[in-house]
Amino acid sequence: MQERIVITGMGTVNPLGLNVKETWANLVSGVSGVGPITLFDSSPLQVHIAAEVKGFKPENFMDAKEARRRDRFEQFTVAAAREALLGSGLEITDSNAGRIGVIISSAIGGLHSLQEAILMNHTEGPRKVSPFLIPMLMANGGAGMTAIEFGIKGPCFSVASACASGSDGIGTALMMLRTGMIDAALAGASEATITSTGVAAFDRVGAMSRNNDDYSMTPQPFDKNRDGLVMGEGAGVLVLERESDARARGANILAELAGYGATADAYHVTAPHEHGAGGASAIRMALASAKANFEDVGYINAHGTGTLLNDQAETRAVKSAFGDLAYKTPISSTKSMTGHMMGATGALEAIFCVQAIREGILPPTIHYETPDPECDLDYIPNKSREAKISLAISNAFGFGGHNAVLAVRKYA
Repeated sequence: MQERIVITGMGTVNPLGLNVKETWANLVSGVSGVGPITLFDSSPLQVHIAAEVKGFKPENFMDAKEARRRDRFEQFTVAAAREALLGSGLEITDSNAGRIGVIISSAIGGLHSLQEAILMNHTEGPRKVSPFLIPMLMANGGAGMTAIEFGIKGPCFSVASACASGSDGIGTALMMLRTGMIDAALAGASEATITSTGVAAFDRVGAMSRNNDDYSMTPQPFDKNRDGLVMGEGAGVLVLERESDARARGANILAELAGYGATADAYHVTAPHEHGAGGASAIRMALASAKANFEDVGYINAHGTGTLLNDQAETRAVKSAFGDLAYKTPISSTKSMTGHMMGATGALEAIFCVQAIREGILPPTIHYETPDPECDLDYIPNKSREAKISLAISNAFGFGGHNAVLAVRKYA
């Protein structure tokens, strides 16, 4: 019989808070993390809003000297990992360090550092480029810095699959634990892409909301009047262990990571398959991995970016997978509050699934006003809902047709 893999710690830094408790309180209250961009001068761009991490001081989470040698996404990673480890009570020792993995993903890596270095090279010459640039810009830099920070010596790498990176990283850790390759893992993702280059690039794709003047109603996932996503940033990290090991050390088990599914649309470099076929297949795969039935699912945390193509394709994917049950299964987009954290989004939303199960509250889709005939499911509009659930799934669908779904089950 396959041993259960459980979640014993969680940590996050995101636009709604600098820890899980603060984040969850704001999420279920329907607080929006969107506001004017402050990280750089956005006046030359057509987009002036984002969901930035607020009040973050890296020296509160790590040595100040080391913080200066780390990109913003790496600073987020270490902060989230520290909270997750402290919450789990997992002690890293000489005897277990080689049996613990660090699978912390990023789709893009150190964009802040890369942009600054390119400008520095052009204006002041190559000798002004930081000797720490390479480890600051690598997508696996967050994983590597975390392993160094806490002395973890097992497998250490990052998965890059666009906006599915965080979910794929967690799913990869699940498979490694199931096969016995490792005994525990720090798994999740981090992203910090709110730079002039990052915002301009996503805007040029046509994916970004330009509702700069009245951002109090932006983004609007699944709403007929939605006009695009809002870029977010942050990190989410889980501590995963085999059930027997967690119980043996008396850990507080938060939930079971029960299943994982991943597919590719093989359709378009940015657009999802219009029928949502790949997403539907990933949902079926995740529930099969969890040995669960569709009627067991009490909540779906949607990818829900607030773009026309994504919202409609995801709705079709859920309908294809769930059939008539789709209309009875609550689904919400928490990106309506956090913005789209790119590669980190699936990791944070996995935390939301754990919290929904533990707290008996389903977070809402805020800014929902006008139904879209093509998006006709129960999106938990505007207000949280009390509900006792035992199984939740998190959808993450990325550019390039990457689809990843995680299934989280109540631990009992």
